[in-house]
Amino acid sequence: MLGWMQTRCTSPRHALHRACRHQHGQSLVEFALILPVLMLILMGIVQMGFVFNAYVTISNATREAARTATIYLYDRNQSVGTNDTARNEAARSALDSAMGMLSAASPWFANSSTWTITNNGDTFTTGDLVIAYTLPAGVTDADSRVGQRVSVSMTYHLDLLIPFIGAILPHDANGRLPLTAQVSMLVN
Repeated sequence: MLGWMQTRCTSPRHALHRACRHQHGQSLVEFALILPVLMLILMGIVQMGFVFNAYVTISNATREAARTATIYLYDRNQSVGTNDTARNEAARSALDSAMGMLSAASPWFANSSTWTITNNGDTFTTGDLVIAYTLPAGVTDADSRVGQRVSVSMTYHLDLLIPFIGAILPHDANGRLPLTAQVSMLVN
């Protein structure tokens, strides 16, 4: 029947011309009702693409920082604290350079220039970056930390572009989505 109406509606002189105009108006109203829903779905897909991209980037950056911390060459002419600081700075530098298009500056990623040492001197933290060294069972404690497990964890605060999506996802006090990545490797 719809095909009959369309063929009959093509002639402007036809008596059903008024009905044809109402049919086109109905299509416009239906489109206006569906458009916000379609736009919301499309914007949600775009926002989740940004979230996924940021998560993959911080996972790779964290892995690169842990790898850099494991292959650091211990300098026997320096103290343990100086070597730990140099190892952590090398890991932080590797993490910063692996961030790609993500901003490595505050407020997205708090990264100060000083390290706070906690947990018997085995955990170093600077803002959203934490580097922890643990001694597995059966491994003796050495100044070079060979055989210890290094864990690098970071938290990145991603801006959410779509307010509705931001209300659904967990967010911090500033409305940003905190994404966390953690990698553990053995020090060589």
